[in-house]
Amino acid sequence: MAVNLPQLQASSLHAVPGIELGYAMAGIKKPGRKDVLLITLTENTSVAGVFTLNRFCAAPVQVCKEHLSASNSIRTLIINTGNANAGTGQTGLLDARSTCQAVAQMFDLQANQILPFSTGVILEPLPLQKILQVLPQAKSDLRAHAWFDAAHAIMTTDTLPKAYSLQKEIQNKSVTMTGISKGAGMIHPNMATMLGFIGTDAHVPQGLLQELTQEIADLSFNAISIDGDTSTNDSFIVMATGKSGLSIDSKLSPAYVEFRAMLLETAQQLAQQIVRDGEGATKFMTVSVKGGKSLEECKLVGEAISHSPLVKTAFFASDPNLGRILAAIGYAGISDLDVNGVQLWLGDVWVAKNGGRNPDYLETDGQRVMQESEILITVDLGRGAIERTMWTCDFSHEYVSINADYRS
Repeated sequence: MAVNLPQLQASSLHAVPGIELGYAMAGIKKPGRKDVLLITLTENTSVAGVFTLNRFCAAPVQVCKEHLSASNSIRTLIINTGNANAGTGQTGLLDARSTCQAVAQMFDLQANQILPFSTGVILEPLPLQKILQVLPQAKSDLRAHAWFDAAHAIMTTDTLPKAYSLQKEIQNKSVTMTGISKGAGMIHPNMATMLGFIGTDAHVPQGLLQELTQEIADLSFNAISIDGDTSTNDSFIVMATGKSGLSIDSKLSPAYVEFRAMLLETAQQLAQQIVRDGEGATKFMTVSVKGGKSLEECKLVGEAISHSPLVKTAFFASDPNLGRILAAIGYAGISDLDVNGVQLWLGDVWVAKNGGRNPDYLETDGQRVMQESEILITVDLGRGAIERTMWTCDFSHEYVSINADYRS
């Protein structure tokens, strides 16, 4: 059950000029599911990407990296669910390239103008023929107002589709931004088993867009954790068509700050939706670490708390066994941490003061906060002025059941 994640409404998603989307049902894992998606881009669209750091990165990730470095004219994305095409060796690479070649032929493009994406079961061969057979169907379905169907088409163990859309006036231009994401398990920073695609009609040169995409990824998709597993297929793509007439040529451009805020909002909303729909999740937790000397040590503490099974199971049980959080802070990897300077809050309750139990803390107060479905954990390291926020969820019995039955 997703945590405070409402049903997606098609009417809430704006079409992005210069982008069309179309789906098909290939029966890759189960019949009758939207499992193949095409996204086509107008000429001169800038495309940037951030990918998993897992050394077993999937064949489509490898091909995406090759094509992004070789071509400044990406025109189509092809996505399949139900099969990750990961751990498939040279055969998997050939299948990913064959998919790109088939799409390129269909649109009279070059193969390196196509980006492939896959998500699903690892170590299984890609059912290439099933995908190739339905490509004409996906092409015939291409529409500008298809983000709602696209959000469904990239789901795997997700219980709900994930999308976010907004329009803003920037420098007297109406700018549209719409994105979709998928992911519910195998989620941890450095990208996880997630896909994220954001389209906008602003113009941003590829170099600047790539720099911005990495920066935004670190504040959104790299700031979530469901289970501590970094997957093989993670991809975050931003596409800027330029159709709005707004041009952002550098970080000094008058529109840069507003556009960056727009992109950050969209990416963080999509990332948080992934956590809210975490496999078996019943609690959504925000972990705010402040008072650090560096961003890295704030990340270490945030990640230690966010993927600790002991912390996550305590939150599922609404058990204020909050010493588990202190333990996670202690083993996070800050070798010179003075624990006497550490403070811990659970919601509005000051739990640990100067490294020990707050004399005024009452377990009934902790219990009250733990009963809530959305919980803020705040840690002050007392070492500096740097801070970082992460989002995570609890571990329930359902998480085990979902992952035990995933391939059946």
